[in-house]
Amino acid sequence: MNTSTNRTYSGLDALLTPENSVLLLIDHQPFQFANTHSHDTTLIVNNVVGLAKAAKVFNVPTILTTVVEERGGFIIKGLQEVYPEQKPINRTFINTWQDSRVTDMVEKTGRKKLLIAALWTEVCLAMPAIQAAGEGYEVFAVTDASGGVSREAHDMAVMRMVQAGVTPITWLAVASEWQRDWARGESAIALNDAAGDHSGGTGIASAWEYQLLNSQSHA
Repeated sequence: MNTSTNRTYSGLDALLTPENSVLLLIDHQPFQFANTHSHDTTLIVNNVVGLAKAAKVFNVPTILTTVVEERGGFIIKGLQEVYPEQKPINRTFINTWQDSRVTDMVEKTGRKKLLIAALWTEVCLAMPAIQAAGEGYEVFAVTDASGGVSREAHDMAVMRMVQAGVTPITWLAVASEWQRDWARGESAIALNDAAGDHSGGTGIASAWEYQLLNSQSHA
């Protein structure tokens, strides 16, 4: 892998596009959720499924992975339903970035902006994020689609990742950077249809707005 770092921290090139992004979703499984206390677990489920749906709208390569699923359980139904054809990579490595099946898939995309969401933040997110950042990837930790065993564990992990050059971001910010321009009507409508149910008041308002636009266009 490329071990040089050409990280862009500011300017237009620092932002995400559908063409430069690859998404890695790690260990959203029953065992992990059972001891997640940094966030409301219902909210994490909502956010990670919304993130996955947004990635699908923009054709962002997305990799699903689990850890010892025969004991920890299968990936949550909401995620598997977004990618019904994809069998999650089942690992024994706690650090996903040490599994060559995962790193090979990421590398084959040719993309250097790596987005990761995982349970738990302090283990399954921090480990691969820090290692990948050291190997030349621009890593973004999707913090509200992740969670830790406590608020302190989550917050300390985010601080540690930031010190290693990882950028924290939230899922709606990711989707907005991928969309970038509301004049791109086709993807805007698709995004609203796919991820609108997961964005709270924004999704409700967007659905109402598009309903009005549709009714006016047929008037």
